[in-house]
Amino acid sequence: MTISTRDIDFDKGEGLVPAIVQNAQTEQVLMLGYMNEAAFEKTVQTKRVTFYSRSRKTLWTKGETSQNTLDLVSITQDCDTDTLLVRAVPNGPTCHLGTLSCFGDKGPQGIGFLAYLEALIETRKTAEPDSSYTAKLLQGPLRRAAQKVGEEGVETALAAVAETDEKLVSEAADLIYHTLVLLAAKDIKLNAVIEALKSRHKN
Repeated sequence: MTISTRDIDFDKGEGLVPAIVQNAQTEQVLMLGYMNEAAFEKTVQTKRVTFYSRSRKTLWTKGETSQNTLDLVSITQDCDTDTLLVRAVPNGPTCHLGTLSCFGDKGPQGIGFLAYLEALIETRKTAEPDSSYTAKLLQGPLRRAAQKVGEEGVETALAAVAETDEKLVSEAADLIYHTLVLLAAKDIKLNAVIEALKSRHKN
């Protein structure tokens, strides 16, 4: 969802509203900036996140010098219509210090790490097969990637009934990883699986 300037109360902040930027893939909060109407409109028009610099009194598009741009996915306003949530896909580190987020050097946490891992696995498709286990699995026969999911599924089930909780966690991690690899091999995004789960959910 992307809104228009009519939906935003710019007057409350003397022409400016805070804009919280969130990674649309991992849900990680990346940074906080400010937008005026011109910055908002340029963001919507160019699909590149643009802010208003309070110190320089001018518009600036994230990444205009570093090339670490933010590709717009959507913008929504909060309940008071005076704060924006900007969901975007970052091209490189967001912080000028070189970290993924301006709120620390940790990567995505919790369930968001799966999206980060999915993106990392995607890069292995074009890597040298001998450079990593993932690259070798992706560039080998599809049946091998599928076989690994089957093997890890059996090992996970056996761990649940005959091993420690620690072993179960380890095997479940292997199963999830190999499932992501198999999805990547089939050019299927994790989000498609999530949408399938959501379609089955009953409130």
